[in-house]
Amino acid sequence: MTFEIAGQSALDYLHCRYGQSRLLFRGPKRKLEGPYVAFFGGTETYGKFVEDPFPALVEESTGARCVNFGCLNAGADLFINDPTLIDAARRATVTVVQVMGAQNMSNRFYAVHPRRNDRFLRASSLMRTVFREVDFTEFNFTRHLLSTLRRVNEKKYLMVVEELKAAWVARMQTMLAMIPGKVVLLWLHDTRAGSDDGAHDSLGNDPLFVDAAMVDILRPQLAGVVEATPSEAAWAAGNEGMICSETEAPAASAMPGPAVHEEIAAALTPEIASMVS
Repeated sequence: MTFEIAGQSALDYLHCRYGQSRLLFRGPKRKLEGPYVAFFGGTETYGKFVEDPFPALVEESTGARCVNFGCLNAGADLFINDPTLIDAARRATVTVVQVMGAQNMSNRFYAVHPRRNDRFLRASSLMRTVFREVDFTEFNFTRHLLSTLRRVNEKKYLMVVEELKAAWVARMQTMLAMIPGKVVLLWLHDTRAGSDDGAHDSLGNDPLFVDAAMVDILRPQLAGVVEATPSEAAWAAGNEGMICSETEAPAASAMPGPAVHEEIAAALTPEIASMVS
């Protein structure tokens, strides 16, 4: 693996803001006027440690202006609760929504941070009743919480999973109802063998808990569904071509590299090209 070693933050993401949103997005800042494609998603859409993430590659291949609204570790809550982002999607020619994991959303069992959706805030009274033996003050992140619940009681853990799946469908239906234009769902399949690096632990690969039946429920509200399954060769390329400092290298090893982004863009390009031509 090769890295470009620089300072504490090796890649300049040209962070910018749009409208009244409190979120920082990857730049350069684009005008939200005229035809454009809006990209909603999490870490993969943002393109951590990658100079040209797949929204930029789709722009290059289609000629359509593509605006990257990806946010690290985002869930559906982040987009639904931000009027600036919903307005940007309403004005877009096409909105591409990455399938994000079901764990990073508030639900009947727990609440997450409104902007950093992977952050666990608090357990509900229902959660405390079901898992009386668990001390919830020790958790900061949703995956850590869920991994512990699974170890404590598999049967009760599966109750939480079913709630997360139901909440994901409902939240996605709400988001799609707020966007009157064309929406393409991007379902990225991570087929790597599980590990314990945080993104590929015993709970499964991202997008966590989402299955075909859940996506099928959304199809009537969608202009299209693009399933992208990067090749083993693309994943094997690992950090090749990523831009990160030495301190960032361990985190980069869990992220999709440039080769994966190229294959995602290749899967998306025909669909987007047909809608913006």
